[in-house]
Amino acid sequence: MNGEGDEEMKVEMKREDKSVYMCGYLPGALPQRSPILSPVEVKLPHSTDSGRFWTDVCGGGCGFAMAISDAGKLITWGSTDDLGQSYVTSGKHGETPEPFPLPNEVSLVRAAAGWAHCVCVTVAGEVYTWGWKECVPSGKVVGEPNTAQGQEKDTFERHNPFLPEQASPRPQGSRSTVGIASGVDGKAIGDENTKRRRVSSTKQVVESSSAGDEPLSALPCLVALNPGVRIATVAAGGRHTLALSDVGQVWGWGYGGEGQLGLGSRIRMVSSPHPIPCIATSSTGKDRSTSHQRGTMEGYRIPGTYIKGIACGGRHSAVITDAGALLTFGWGLYGQCGQGSTDDELSPTCVSSLLGIRVDGVAAGLWHTICISGDGDVYAFGGNQFGQLGTGTDQAETLPRLLDAPSLENEHARVVSCGARHSAVVTDGKVFCWGWNKYGQLPRFLHWTIGTDC
Repeated sequence: MNGEGDEEMKVEMKREDKSVYMCGYLPGALPQRSPILSPVEVKLPHSTDSGRFWTDVCGGGCGFAMAISDAGKLITWGSTDDLGQSYVTSGKHGETPEPFPLPNEVSLVRAAAGWAHCVCVTVAGEVYTWGWKECVPSGKVVGEPNTAQGQEKDTFERHNPFLPEQASPRPQGSRSTVGIASGVDGKAIGDENTKRRRVSSTKQVVESSSAGDEPLSALPCLVALNPGVRIATVAAGGRHTLALSDVGQVWGWGYGGEGQLGLGSRIRMVSSPHPIPCIATSSTGKDRSTSHQRGTMEGYRIPGTYIKGIACGGRHSAVITDAGALLTFGWGLYGQCGQGSTDDELSPTCVSSLLGIRVDGVAAGLWHTICISGDGDVYAFGGNQFGQLGTGTDQAETLPRLLDAPSLENEHARVVSCGARHSAVVTDGKVFCWGWNKYGQLPRFLHWTIGTDC
């Protein structure tokens, strides 16, 4: 997910010469407060330690963007200048792209941003994260204290994306429910199926944060993982994080009140990485090529032995098995879990209507989900208030719908990406975008040939 705020930016990468282009609106990088309607190239910083060329685009959160250089540096730009959440999470660089202040020895291979937190993976499989404290688990804090931590809470309120329009207007049911249980942090959890989601004030939104602390922290934290766990990639949602290990195990932390952590209950706060039981796998994970074990969850026989892909939306999550099965969990109010209902899914549940179709990629926005098949087809489901599903209407879809737009005919989708309220796919040499365009997220002209590694 590229962010949940109203100020969004789309970035794509050109493979041939490793260029990064941007379009849309970044307030800190656009003093005139006017969006970029056609793609503009983003240059690397001139400092010698920043790197020579781009290697990966990571998107960005509300008000900022970021990418990775060949030197393994996370380059960020476009933060706001009013001590809002993007001022903290982006590194406060404004219009000038600069390396985010991680330890000098850290070399990154992957990164992701939610609304107000960031997470990245090093070449050694370690994970650093920073931003909204609710999203930062226990671990070793690195860096020096700075004044960003002393921001006023009223500033945070002004930038709070979890407004009533984004909250569930009624209690949601679920396919997986629990009564009184013990949370993964040892705290008693009641049956929350009858409780309204409390998102009307800052105090309620951040009540899971450390008592007496400000809700945001600019200091990166080295996440404490179990011995031997090496993370390969990460995904960031509105208030939660997923991490995928090199053996196909999914770990999660942060807020889980709608089931987006897949732990079978509405856990408000998971303060340390916890394994998410997606499918039953052998102890050696995907390294055992002879393993044909399959897991069964929610009455479905799930093809696959390990997880190969992850995605986080605003309050829901999606994972893909090595056999191409798609599982979803979390908030379901708009059908974004693809289960044919608006129920929340508290545990990873196979999207049964896609069984028999090999899913190769998935992305999630605030209220919607887009996936692509091995045949290059595009499927969409969830909220569609801004046309983010690409179906030609604004009607929500609770089941995956194959996009049959004439523009996609004879195109083979390779990569999919979602912003909060817009979507994009990369085919063999083209980019297709649709959805909300208030800030110019959808470029008017694409003058270059795009690669498939963006």
